[in-house]
Amino acid sequence: MSRVTVAERVARLRDDFDRSFAEPARVFDDGNVELLAVRAGDRPYAIRLDQASGVHPDRPVTALPTTVRGLLGVAGYAGTVVPVYDLAGLLGHPLPQRPRWLLLTTGTPPLALAFHELDRHLRIPAADVIDGSADGSGRHGCLHGMVRLPEGDRPIVDVPSARELVHQLAGHRPVPEEIR
Repeated sequence: MSRVTVAERVARLRDDFDRSFAEPARVFDDGNVELLAVRAGDRPYAIRLDQASGVHPDRPVTALPTTVRGLLGVAGYAGTVVPVYDLAGLLGHPLPQRPRWLLLTTGTPPLALAFHELDRHLRIPAADVIDGSADGSGRHGCLHGMVRLPEGDRPIVDVPSARELVHQLAGHRPVPEEIR
């Protein structure tokens, strides 16, 4: 019988831990939706967990001289410089103080959305999510759907729509599908 040394066990645990970040996120096919309940400014919202690749508190953001609404600056993630936008600013709310939390979004190009409070993780029945545009033409089309919760409904922030708004604010032209 071979004995595993402590060093070998630690190395195996370290490799397993590192590998877990390279694997895709777990997908539950049980009729539930996973969301993050957040506050942007003093208003409650939800963000689909499958549109986020990480949530970070107190991450340093380097300010940039800019007139682009909502742009706080840039932050570094794994050797990549990522623009950071204040979610409250994108949604047209006053900015009471600098946000504490950064949500690194999925998709390209990289984007981080800053918000003020992380209330909790939600795993709720899909029947409690109302699809569709929650904000009509207001709020720049970034809200798609609502989630029904005991303490009240929360609009759901759609990350791809927020990314489109960021591109518009930065003056980028749309990229044709065949080039993407």
